[in-house]
Amino acid sequence: MSAQHLAVQIIGGGLAGSEAAWQCARRGLAVALTEMRPVRATDAHVTDGLAELVCSNSFRSDDAEGNAVGLLHAEMRRLDSLVMAAADRNKVPAGGALAVDREAFSRDVQAALESHPNVTVTRGEITALPDADDGPTIIATGPLTSPALAEAIRAETGENHLAFFDAIAPIVHRDSIDMDVAWFQSRYDKGSGSDYINCPMDRAQYDAFIDTLLSAETVAFKEWEGTPYFEGCLPIEVMAERGRETLAHGPMKPVGLTNPRAPDRKPHAIVQLRQDNALGTLYNIVGFQTKLRHGEQARIFRMIPGLERAEFARLGGIHRNTFLNSPRLLDGTLRLKSRPWVRFAGQVTGCEGYVESAAVGLLAGLFTAAEAWGEAVMPPPGTTALGALLNHITNPAHAETFQPMNVNFGLFPELPPELTRVGKRKLRGRDRKAVYGRRALEDLAGWMRLPNRRLG
Repeated sequence: MSAQHLAVQIIGGGLAGSEAAWQCARRGLAVALTEMRPVRATDAHVTDGLAELVCSNSFRSDDAEGNAVGLLHAEMRRLDSLVMAAADRNKVPAGGALAVDREAFSRDVQAALESHPNVTVTRGEITALPDADDGPTIIATGPLTSPALAEAIRAETGENHLAFFDAIAPIVHRDSIDMDVAWFQSRYDKGSGSDYINCPMDRAQYDAFIDTLLSAETVAFKEWEGTPYFEGCLPIEVMAERGRETLAHGPMKPVGLTNPRAPDRKPHAIVQLRQDNALGTLYNIVGFQTKLRHGEQARIFRMIPGLERAEFARLGGIHRNTFLNSPRLLDGTLRLKSRPWVRFAGQVTGCEGYVESAAVGLLAGLFTAAEAWGEAVMPPPGTTALGALLNHITNPAHAETFQPMNVNFGLFPELPPELTRVGKRKLRGRDRKAVYGRRALEDLAGWMRLPNRRLG
């Protein structure tokens, strides 16, 4: 059967939709990818590019032996992930993390898809769920699904969407940072050892910053009242409300860093900035997602030593992310139970994070391609990062308490006793995580060798 007889519609050109399109196209399916921007804008995007990174430019840790998201990176690379390949081609210094030039990354993904002979990219808003006659469809519209399509999904499922706030960190022009105060260093000297700009605060400066932050004017969203924040992306003012030292133990923690101008004087807190583009002209303030009004942001963030004359390329913001109760609505291969020709992918399924979103898009693409070719649709083992994430999203046992989550080793099945000891010594910390990683990659390799997987 030729590719023109095997077609799939993908709605949404973000990370998940782009990754799903790539996986389907390279397995011989004709892909019709529809992105609503620029025909209809969102509250968070600023371009019409595919795979635009809205919040941070970081894909987080790239450590496959000590971090679950780094392991997910490794698994996706082995499955020819477009998102990971583009991230690797457009990375910028970020210590042990994988961060990218966000504009170059988006252009890379879009060019790869638009040049693929099996992919057609169109622009426009889809407002209704597809019928069976429309053929297989992957909905990857993300947490900012348009109101019309969101209403169609709600009407179909009979379930209210759960929702949480997500916030965006500000970006600063590099040449406006006072490097007589700030210095380059990675925490614990990871990466090149100098991948971040660090701005130190003594106790008095920190206290003044917190006092001003707590009294600042924030953006009110009355129509969103009652919507919880996602714990992994809290606005800094919300963190500060939880206790005066919360920020000093969180995104402003001073550990692993030494001010070269005062090596014997430990700062009470340190604000870090991470490179945001390949030229090194833009830096984002790490962990400073916020719902402060723009005027307040400029005033308060210029209290940070080294940022007194900061010029902002983009100020922070906040938007509402919505997601399905996927364990109740989706089956184990991401199909909508009431319309099995429709799959969902990405953050709308309730995963959290760029990499996780792309990973679920990758799985949706693999499952759709296998089904289109009449092959068995076999999810990856739960011992892999991909499988553990999928299980979190689709396991019906999670339906009553389901919340968005980043991939983490707590989602993995426990290690058998024989893998948790070396002689009489019980493995802990990084050594234990490394065993999780080795098991995952071994099991992924076995899954990829199964017949009818079309993974080559």
